[in-house]
Amino acid sequence: MNIVYWILAVGVVIFLMGIRIVRPTHRGLIERLGKYNRFGHPGFNWIIPLIEHIYLVNVTEQMVDAEPQEIITFDNLNAKVDAQVYFKVKPDEESVKNSIYNVYNYQYQIVNLARTTLRNIIGTLTLKSANSERGKINEELHRTLMNETAHWGIEIVRTELKEIDPPKDVQETMNKVVKAENEKIAAVDFATATETAADGQKRAEIKRAEGIKQARILQAEGEAEAIRLVNEAAEKYFVGNAQILRKLEAVERALQNNAKIVVPTNTELVNVIGEMAGVLPLKKDEK
Repeated sequence: MNIVYWILAVGVVIFLMGIRIVRPTHRGLIERLGKYNRFGHPGFNWIIPLIEHIYLVNVTEQMVDAEPQEIITFDNLNAKVDAQVYFKVKPDEESVKNSIYNVYNYQYQIVNLARTTLRNIIGTLTLKSANSERGKINEELHRTLMNETAHWGIEIVRTELKEIDPPKDVQETMNKVVKAENEKIAAVDFATATETAADGQKRAEIKRAEGIKQARILQAEGEAEAIRLVNEAAEKYFVGNAQILRKLEAVERALQNNAKIVVPTNTELVNVIGEMAGVLPLKKDEK
């Protein structure tokens, strides 16, 4: 009985020693006597103690810093460059195996590969173009890392260029140049605005002068029309009144010495005399 208990106790101990729990964020590679045997999925796994060993691999997204480095740009300026690489091991069995068996310390390899790639990319660019084309640098760095790590079982999620800093004296010079360019642009904008305002004022003055001119033309035309109408009225009415006036003058001269002149009724002269004297023409007595 004692032997049976010992065997059971040893079996329980061995069983407990072989229990391995794999978290959902990891995958396991189980080796037996140094040779790959099977894949460890998330959850409960059991290995033979002392004979089998499990290697856990993180399959979540990770980040490595490419570390700042001095790079000589195409225009022979030193620039301090730093970048970050985000990656993750693919969770399938083949990719996890490749991340362990096809590359030694993939994080270290990614850092060195990113640093080398940055030197190759930025070495072909000027400092100004490197600062203005960060997106293109990130794209090219990402594409290169994807191609180089394709057989590592790794997915390069994204790359981010943290900084491209020139030497202090070069930075001060660049700041002065940018300031001068901004002041130049501001001066040009102010001159353009002033010119536009002056042009607008000039057009307004021209419109105002055209309005005054048109008003004067209309006024002159109105006065000319009035004069024309007056002349027409004078020509139409003054001539006839002058004839009547002559008749009245003749009558006045005739009546100076109490002379009596019989004027027939219903004549124009009688009507004129009546209107001037405020009387109506006399009617003949009916016999």
